[in-house]
Amino acid sequence: MRLQQALDMVGSVIENASGPVSVYVADDHGELVAAATMDGAAPDTPLNAQRKAYTAARSDARSTRELAAKVADDPVERASFDPFFTFFKGGVAAFEDRVRAGAIGVSGLPGEEDERLAHQAIAHAGLSLRSLEEG
Repeated sequence: MRLQQALDMVGSVIENASGPVSVYVADDHGELVAAATMDGAAPDTPLNAQRKAYTAARSDARSTRELAAKVADDPVERASFDPFFTFFKGGVAAFEDRVRAGAIGVSGLPGEEDERLAHQAIAHAGLSLRSLEEG
């Protein structure tokens, strides 16, 4: 994840959010590249956005939504995950040339809206939601 891509993603979320959110963009290891918290965002949103991006960057799923669905019926598997992982919607992996470049986490609005903003930001930065495994 290049810095300019991450900044473009942060800017897209801020510009298009219908209310105050936090956004966190991570590299493919889940480490910070760029982040912002809008005025008025709830105090828990920065950490939630970070956890969403970290999960989408480090898990084998393309999003926190996908990971949650994958383990919904397996409490043993859920318990074995990295304790920093989260299953709240709004964490989405970003791919460049179908290789995971990093991920974005958005927190502060209903999960569906957080996820929509993440998808929009990935496209705005010229990245994709598709991996090599998807053909």
